Amino acid sequence: MAKNLSLDVSYKGNLFHKLITILFLFYMAVTCIAFYCIAVLIWILTILFDRRLVALHMFTCFWGVMYLWLMPWWSTSTIGREKMKRNRVYIIVSNHQSMLDILIAHGLFFPFKWVSKTEAFRIPFVGWNMVLNRYIRLERGNKESIKQMFNVCKTTLKNGSSVFFFPEGTRSPSGIVRGFKYGAFKLAKDLELPILPVVINGTKNALPKGSLNFTGRQNMSIKVLDEIKYEEYKHLEPQEIADEVRQVIIEHVEEHKVG
Repeated sequence: MAKNLSLDVSYKGNLFHKLITILFLFYMAVTCIAFYCIAVLIWILTILFDRRLVALHMFTCFWGVMYLWLMPWWSTSTIGREKMKRNRVYIIVSNHQSMLDILIAHGLFFPFKWVSKTEAFRIPFVGWNMVLNRYIRLERGNKESIKQMFNVCKTTLKNGSSVFFFPEGTRSPSGIVRGFKYGAFKLAKDLELPILPVVINGTKNALPKGSLNFTGRQNMSIKVLDEIKYEEYKHLEPQEIADEVRQVIIEHVEEHKVG
């Protein structure tokens, strides 16, 4: 009797979670159409005097983080945003747990360009907005694409826009931070730019890798750490910089604290 009751409660719980997922995805699909139309209008009105497309990016930040705000079972917090100086160009690097990392990073409301895989640019409305924003494409495993991506990053940084990287290269399903690739850190050293470490927690529980299922009440956070000035790492090789920055980040990642 008790076992059957437990199974019934579990079934109803799973059904509720699936229903929430369907409704949330439907809401995203519908609103993406409207928000893309607004993005096009902002692009038309600002392109001539806003060369870095800051206004469009700020609207995109609102578009992205709004979905986190509207989900009543998700709690998000942003820590250390005041450490991001608007007059400074950064190489921004973060750990990567979930597709929600992109949404929560938009909550920083700081002007930057994403480096994202080519497939994302093909997503209707969302990908088209990425094209409008001049975010930076990367085709994984394609050496020519990687070379082109770094050239575009250099131009973007020299033109005054920060660039946001996930140096793990892919999401970590366990939350344990994978090894960092050194490309972003070579860029930082070549251009003598400060590195801004960012830590994301809780997103893997809200939306695990390889899943679109709602998982109930979750707490998520994004934390901006102290910038690492060029003078602090200029004596290191790019991979050494990558390893040291990874160590700085994992000290604030919940899975590493538990481990």
